[in-house]
Amino acid sequence: MALKNFLVAALVLSASTAVLSRDHGVRTAAPAACAACGTVQEVHAEKRQGEGGAAGIVGGALVGGLLGHQIGGGRGKTLATVGGAAAGGYVGNEVQKRANSRTVWVTTVRMSDGSVRRFEQQARPAWGAGSAVRAANGHLQRL
Repeated sequence: MALKNFLVAALVLSASTAVLSRDHGVRTAAPAACAACGTVQEVHAEKRQGEGGAAGIVGGALVGGLLGHQIGGGRGKTLATVGGAAAGGYVGNEVQKRANSRTVWVTTVRMSDGSVRRFEQQARPAWGAGSAVRAANGHLQRL
């Protein structure tokens, strides 16, 4: 019996609170729009070429110079050695760039203000097209 009275009292109290809110014009504020929020438009992977460096250039030049030195005789041998070293340095640098390449994930987001922003990250993101996200410190968070 006491439980029944308690439930009735709770129901009456909640109903009267709702009536008071309507009668006195008390309204709850609508949530403010999130300026840093948006909707994911697209997610895709892009390959980024790495940096070349001295190791690739020097290693390629040595190999190219040695191969060029095997060709010709006299002045031709000198030109082949220099040309092989130059070509080898270029090829060695390009090989090093490809060896250091990496994949990044690019997320395109239409922000709540209508602008479109791109975000990059190393790992595959946990969201896809249509997901709601928030930008914080240059990174995205799923809502």
